[in-house]
Amino acid sequence: MSDFSIQILNSISEISQKSWDKQLPQGKNPFLSWRFLHACEESGSTSISTGWTPKHLILRDDKKNHVGSVPLYLKSHSQGEYVFDHGWAQALERVGENYYPKLQCSIPFTPVTGPRLLTKSQKNKAFLSTEIIKLCKNWGLSSVHFTFLQNGDLNILKELGFAHRKDRQFHFINREYNNFNDFLNSLSSRKRKNIKKERQAANDGITIKRLSGDDIKNEHWDVFWKCYLDTSFRKWGRPYLTRYFFEIMQDTMRDDIILVIAFEHDIPIGAALNYIGCDTIYGRNWGSLTYRPYLHFELCYYQAIEAAIEHKLKKVEAGAQGVHKLSRGYEPIVTHSAHYLTHPGLNHAVNEYLDKERNAVKSEINYLNKHTPFKKSD
Repeated sequence: MSDFSIQILNSISEISQKSWDKQLPQGKNPFLSWRFLHACEESGSTSISTGWTPKHLILRDDKKNHVGSVPLYLKSHSQGEYVFDHGWAQALERVGENYYPKLQCSIPFTPVTGPRLLTKSQKNKAFLSTEIIKLCKNWGLSSVHFTFLQNGDLNILKELGFAHRKDRQFHFINREYNNFNDFLNSLSSRKRKNIKKERQAANDGITIKRLSGDDIKNEHWDVFWKCYLDTSFRKWGRPYLTRYFFEIMQDTMRDDIILVIAFEHDIPIGAALNYIGCDTIYGRNWGSLTYRPYLHFELCYYQAIEAAIEHKLKKVEAGAQGVHKLSRGYEPIVTHSAHYLTHPGLNHAVNEYLDKERNAVKSEINYLNKHTPFKKSD
């Protein structure tokens, strides 16, 4: 690979949209697109000041052709990642060493599994991974983290000494349902009745609209922004995304979005933002302007299920965490991350911990699979 070279981008705008997107695998993944990453940077959501400094890698062959990419960030904290390593940071700092900054290969604020080593050759993927380790050491950093990995990328990283971490999410799987009632009929009687009760209560006296493309107007983003702020301040203390980010979404990605808004007497009371992939609806953010029982479940879960069935999409990924999703038709799915730690003591301790954690996640998945809301066969 001596004829290959690495270029570090301090902004995704340093490369063309066509060149970046050409490296993406077939099948639309909106979050890996140049448009999404550019929107994060252009809006100020990912920047030095927010602790997400772009350091994207470009792999070039001996003729300087662009043959691979990695979305990469220099992080000064562990926020917006959804794979929690705060304890590791505290452990290293207790022995007088710095955990931050670190290198993070991920999609900002987006717990969605997908490719991270964006190149068609397995040899190129291994080369990119090795170069990232070299960067970590040359820059005197504590660690490299790849989150929400597919198995192919994970296996390459494990061969290079990365520690393997497992977690779980909840996804709705569309088993070729014709409509929402088909889905309901696949559930046990008690769970079916409970969902009907929740939907009836949530929809009493309100109107729900699912908007996409040119049907989304600026006033709808104003509503969503207020909802997003409400959730951000209640959960995180500060919003990750700026208002300008959603303006860019309107300009460049509105056809990849389903915006669900609830109205009571023509007054908006809640909203949920979803992205559309080649076979998946990705639930991302939501919020409400008034309390209403079960509105969260309706806007974020049931509306997404209906949309997936109507558009004949295979699944809904409803984001991180949330055992309450299980009884509403979302099934446990394993997620993967990989971590390279330069401090020998911390690396040893983390590997011991992750061995136990993987077993715990496996046991939890087995338990949850026995308690899905679906009818049990004989």
